[in-house]
Amino acid sequence: MPQDLRTADFDYHLPPELIAQTPIEPRDHSRLLVLNRRDGSIEHRRFFDLPSYLRSNDLLVFNDSRVIPARLLGRKAGSQGKVELLLLHRIGPKRWQALAKPGRRLGPGIKVEIEGAKKQYVLEIESKSGDGTVIVRLDDEGVIEECGHAPLPPYIQERLSDPERYQTVYARVKGSAAAPTAGLHFTPELLQRIQQQGVKFAFVTLHVGLDTFRPVDEADPREHVIHKEYCELPLETARAIAERRKRGGRIIAVGTTTTRVLETAAKAGGVAPWNGWTSTYILPGHTFRAVDALITNFHLPKSTLLMLVSAFAGKALIDKAYREAIEQRYRFYSFGDAMLIE
Repeated sequence: MPQDLRTADFDYHLPPELIAQTPIEPRDHSRLLVLNRRDGSIEHRRFFDLPSYLRSNDLLVFNDSRVIPARLLGRKAGSQGKVELLLLHRIGPKRWQALAKPGRRLGPGIKVEIEGAKKQYVLEIESKSGDGTVIVRLDDEGVIEECGHAPLPPYIQERLSDPERYQTVYARVKGSAAAPTAGLHFTPELLQRIQQQGVKFAFVTLHVGLDTFRPVDEADPREHVIHKEYCELPLETARAIAERRKRGGRIIAVGTTTTRVLETAAKAGGVAPWNGWTSTYILPGHTFRAVDALITNFHLPKSTLLMLVSAFAGKALIDKAYREAIEQRYRFYSFGDAMLIE
């Protein structure tokens, strides 16, 4: 790992109008920047051109986590003070870690009321931690499905008319507080075209949590503490990876979340089944053991995700790609365009 690593080196200026506010329709008509790590070349395509860059022996690995309606809007009991809770992950029956607004006025013992169609739900703040999160107890977890809203990132100001557009078409395991956005570009038709080439699919699960929303504040990124997230790599995925390796195929991670699962599960001799909490933090200098190519979106300045892709492609190449993406007016962040790093 470089000794002079600085968080400021991962900062860049993005014109605000390049922050995508709405998703492209159809999904696979987003733009695709193709970055070649071997010669540093860049190509500009559309996401539906992705099959042109895939080989019959390749394995695409997807994160099948499904976003829950984790944003809850209510009021402080006994007053009309508005309260917003973003549920991050379930830590036990009816107990969740959450981000709370206004955080300074929501301490232990405070109750929050949320009006449902037929009943009033009551949530209680149990404790507050130094990282700005709280532990909240729900009287009835039905409040999530009945009253919850899509947990769109704060930089998206437009209303999302169809919450399914913040889900991948293959999402199935409920648990994320944010979408694994690299997968938002795939359509059922594109997936079928890719399979017809002989490319195989495999799935992992990582429930996206707090670090998706939080920049690195420390001057030295190595001092940042990444929050743990639950992930699972099943036996059939480990077997698919081993089989593709024997055939000389590439393991292509769809997204940084998938990459973190694969690198968590990677051992000296290959990728083993895994389930549990991961706090894998990938910075430049990391040796990738499981990922040969990466499909990803364009990430926020000074974020752990930008650091991860810089580790994978090399910081100089990522800087070059981001400069060109800005010059070419690519759309950035969750509903933005995509990059294939091969």
